[in-house]
Amino acid sequence: MASFTYTNVGIAGLAAAVPKQIYRNLTDNKNFTIEDAGAIVEKTGILERRVADDATCASDLCFAASEQLMNEMGIDRAEIDALIFVSQTPDFRMPATGIILQHRLNLPKSCLAFDINLGCSGFVVGLNLAYSLLQQDSVRKVLLLNGETRTKVYSFKDRQTGFLFGDAGTACLVDKNEKYGQSWFVLDSDGAKSDYISIKSGGYRYPSNPESFIERERENGRIYSDEQGYMDGAGVFEFVITEVPKSIKRTLQFAGVEKEQVGYFVFHQANKFMNEHLNRKLKLDADKVPFSLQKFGNTSSVSIPITIVSELNEKLSGVNKILISGFGVGLSLGTAILTIDNPWLGKISEI
Repeated sequence: MASFTYTNVGIAGLAAAVPKQIYRNLTDNKNFTIEDAGAIVEKTGILERRVADDATCASDLCFAASEQLMNEMGIDRAEIDALIFVSQTPDFRMPATGIILQHRLNLPKSCLAFDINLGCSGFVVGLNLAYSLLQQDSVRKVLLLNGETRTKVYSFKDRQTGFLFGDAGTACLVDKNEKYGQSWFVLDSDGAKSDYISIKSGGYRYPSNPESFIERERENGRIYSDEQGYMDGAGVFEFVITEVPKSIKRTLQFAGVEKEQVGYFVFHQANKFMNEHLNRKLKLDADKVPFSLQKFGNTSSVSIPITIVSELNEKLSGVNKILISGFGVGLSLGTAILTIDNPWLGKISEI
């Protein structure tokens, strides 16, 4: 079991940024009738989401969140020794977007910067890596950035994915302090199910070609091209309801923490039906499980930090334990119990 324990490392602050454009699922998708759209919205719980324009990348959203976080917290940029950028919609195939952001944010050349190509579990995995880097005496602060422009890679004509995804970026500052106490992480992977969420073309196994950009009608009337995202909704649902409760129970046991000791459970914002099923299976108090997907949709790796910023802004004063769990594309799964103490949480900015 890939499990990790950390002491005196934690989240000092979080900020988020979203595009200004609001896309309303009931009225803006001209590929479906109001009745069909309503049935999908009822199941997913996603009323609206933010959509980036053609000129806006995930890095732009993370840049805006980072500027807000560092300026309003008064962070000395020279003390940021590592920058981690988590995204599956980077600016380029190369160079790494994290290195571009290191320069753009005016961080020192001595700052380590790199990308992680992970989706829904990316915040948990990236946070684990940030915590591990801070075990070194020479590392003072780590900036963890999560950004996605998922609306650019899914077909709005696909009834399984066309109503789900939104665009957003977050910045998380991680540092050392005795007030944080202990935190615990458990991470898993299941590559046997890697085709459940995928984009066939555009890589080196199946390079892009004129045919790969043609939208085609698939099974059950779904319409998308090989350059756009595919999801096996039933397969992902079975993975989530089977494996996520196990992961949460293993993490609680590993940490020696009772469920009742956890202040909030922040799950990846997949869809309403799936997450409510998790709540029932784990017998969780609904007041302890914040949701943001009705406003932002499924923002992949960004969904956990943006939910913390948007839904827990007034609720994390003092020492708290929160459990976070990210699950999906890979398929991959990460759960953590974090001890946090009054982190700075910014207002969500729009660009």
